[in-house]
Amino acid sequence: MPEAERTAEFYCPTCAKPVDDPLVCGDCRALICRVCGTPLERIDELGIG
Repeated sequence: MPEAERTAEFYCPTCAKPVDDPLVCGDCRALICRVCGTPLERIDELGIG
């Protein structure tokens, strides 16, 4: 049986790629990119997913 494909729900505009393992800011609870620290956007709001 094939495994279910994991899809990212968030997108980093700085790295220009989907993010499937975001960090959560301890102060404001924002989701940020692990690579560059940019706040992430939801893919469904961008119309690319």
